[in-house]
Amino acid sequence: MLAFIGGTGLNQLPGFEVKRIAGVQTPYQDTAVDIACGHLPGVAGTVHFLPRHGEGHTVPPHRINYRANMFALRELGVTSVLAVNAVGGIHRQMGPGVIAVPEQIIDYTSGRAHTFFDGDAVDIESADRFTASVTHIDFTRPYSHELRELLLASAGQLQLPVWPHGVYGATQGPRLETIAEVRRLQNDGCDMVGMTGMPEAALARELGLAYASVCLSVNWAAGLSDDVITMPAIRAVLAQGMDQIHRLLLTAASRFPEMS
Repeated sequence: MLAFIGGTGLNQLPGFEVKRIAGVQTPYQDTAVDIACGHLPGVAGTVHFLPRHGEGHTVPPHRINYRANMFALRELGVTSVLAVNAVGGIHRQMGPGVIAVPEQIIDYTSGRAHTFFDGDAVDIESADRFTASVTHIDFTRPYSHELRELLLASAGQLQLPVWPHGVYGATQGPRLETIAEVRRLQNDGCDMVGMTGMPEAALARELGLAYASVCLSVNWAAGLSDDVITMPAIRAVLAQGMDQIHRLLLTAASRFPEMS
């Protein structure tokens, strides 16, 4: 079963017919996680949609309850997740408006709940349960190869230019980076920078969920352009780029049964 996680610029899916809002209780917050369940045109079966920043884009990156979100998706029977991330471009291929499907990630965040296996036993009504035992997941390749191939094949079907490479640098936010910080990211091998890629990807791996990211570059990272980074400029790129993202996600969803 497939789910989309929307980020900045993607609070809803055009054409998505919501059948119900599932309020899923989790051990990780007092309130339920609301996930839209419904159908997309030409797509068989139920699709789930979760805006990670909450309704009205009110939750900043460092305050998102990533554990509750990912746990709730798993509780609904989701097996595969396609996440959308807005990023700043670092690599010369990652100018504003470019869509990328990253291969790797470097985590610079701090203070976030990064694991389900944090030493506290969690009593949950599921087929399995997390315990206090130490668990080390294999995170050599953080993104699902199958889902990345699905996205790239879908982009090819649409004749949509997509950069099939890249290292995502996940920073704490909510502020943007300094020039010196971007230089550090460059030196570390990052091709793009965002604030929501981690711990989402790692938590998905801990739950056994296939996970891949679609990134839209909304600006050059600090110091890589003479332009001042402004929200109106970012919104302009989002307005155009998210239309392409919508088409890509719809096509990927229609091809999703091919993975079975």
